[in-house]
Amino acid sequence: MRRTVIAMTLRRRALLCIFTIALSMQHAHAQTPDLIARGAYLAKAADCAGCHTAAPVPGKAQPHPFAGGLPMGSPFGTIWSSNITPDAQHGIGRYSYEDFARALREGVAPGGKHLYPAMPYPSFSKIDDNDMHALYAYFMHGVEPVAQAAPETRLPFPFDQRWALAMWNFAFAPTKPFAPDSKRDVQWNRGAYLVQSLGHCGACHTPRGPAYDELGYAESSRAYLTGGTNDHWHAPNLTGISGAGLGSLSADDIAAFLKTGHGAGLVTFGSMVQVVEDSTQYLDDRDLLAIASYLKTLPASGSGGTYDAHSRMAMQSVAALRTGDDERPGAGLYQSACARCHKSNGAGEPFKYPRLAGNPAVLSEKPDSLVRMVLQGGRAPSTERGPEPKKMPAFADKLTDTEIARVLTFVRSAWGNDAAPVTTRDVRSMRDAVAAGTRQ
Repeated sequence: MRRTVIAMTLRRRALLCIFTIALSMQHAHAQTPDLIARGAYLAKAADCAGCHTAAPVPGKAQPHPFAGGLPMGSPFGTIWSSNITPDAQHGIGRYSYEDFARALREGVAPGGKHLYPAMPYPSFSKIDDNDMHALYAYFMHGVEPVAQAAPETRLPFPFDQRWALAMWNFAFAPTKPFAPDSKRDVQWNRGAYLVQSLGHCGACHTPRGPAYDELGYAESSRAYLTGGTNDHWHAPNLTGISGAGLGSLSADDIAAFLKTGHGAGLVTFGSMVQVVEDSTQYLDDRDLLAIASYLKTLPASGSGGTYDAHSRMAMQSVAALRTGDDERPGAGLYQSACARCHKSNGAGEPFKYPRLAGNPAVLSEKPDSLVRMVLQGGRAPSTERGPEPKKMPAFADKLTDTEIARVLTFVRSAWGNDAAPVTTRDVRSMRDAVAAGTRQ
C-alpha cells in the first residue's frame, strides 16, 4: 500500500514537472521574432514613442527611445512620461504580463499605483488579448533597456492624491474590450478598433468634461471625435460635418494625410506632426484605409464654420484683396504676410503649403490652433513617402495681437469660409499661455 502511494506521488510530481516545462517552452516559443515584430508595429499604431520619448535638445545626444522624460501639459500641471523600457530599476523590466496588461487597460501600475489619464488607458482598455501579448513581447524583448530615471510628476494638491483616481476610473473609464459590430464589414470593424483602442484618437479629438473625462469613447456618443483642446492645440472635428469636419474629404484623402502628412491640399500641423512622424506613416495601407473608411461613416456632429466657394462673401474677399478694402483690414495683412505661400485665392500649393479655403482646421469651432501657429510658426512632418517638409515662420514678434486677430478673422471669412471671428483677447490669451509653457 505504501509503495503504491509513493508511486502515485512520484507520478504526480513527474506530470507536474512535465507540465511546468511545457508551459515554459510555450512561453519561450511565444516570444518569437514574428510576435516581437507584430508588437513593434502595434507600438507604432499606439504612438508609444510620441509620449515616452523625450524631445531632442540641440547640442545634446538624441534621447533614448521609450525612456520617458517628455513633459505633457494638462489643466492640473505638468505630467512627465515614464520610462517604459525593460530596465528592471527605472523601467518596466519586472512587469509580468498581467502587470503590463493592467497598466495599459486599467491605469494601475504594480503596487496599486494609479496612473494619470494623460496615459490613454481608457482607450487601451479595448486592446484585445492577442495584441496585448504582442506588445508585451516587444517591450520586453525588442526594446533596449535604458537605466535612466524619468522626472517624477509632482502635481499640486489635491491632484497629487493618486488614490482618488480609483473613483475617477469607476465613474469615467470604460472597462469593456472592443466588440465588433456584426452589422458592419471587416474593414469597418478594423478601422473602428484602431481608432478607438490603439490609435486613441479620442484622447485629443474628443472634448472633455470638467473632470478631464472624454465625453465619449465610440461612435455611439454624439460628442465622440467632435474636436478637443489639449495643451493649447485644438484637434479638429473628425465627423462628417462639412466645413469644419471631414465631410468634404474622401477616404483616400484621409489615408494619404495620415501616411504623408498631406492630403486634399491639407498639411499636418501642431502636435499631429509627431503623430504622423512617429506613428501613422508606418501603418500599412490597409489599416490606413480602414481608419479612413471608419471615420467617413461617423455621422455629422458638433459645430464649426462652413465653406461655400460661390457665396457672396467669397466674392467680397477676393475684391478686398485686390483693392485693399479698409473695411477688411486683415486683407492687406494677409496679402503682405501670407499670400506668398498660401496664395491670394487661399488655394495654397500642393505638397508644400496648405490651402486655407475650405480647410477644416481654419473653420474649426475654436481658433486656438490657428492662433498658436501664427505666434509660434511650425513645420510639416518629415515622412518616408512625403515631400520635403516646409516651415512656417513665427509672427509673435512681427505682428501685434490686433494684427493677428485681424488677419485670422479675414482668413476665417474669406474665399467662402464662414467661421467666427478671432478676437484680440483670443490672441493675448494664447500668447500668454505659450510664453508660460516656454518658461517651464
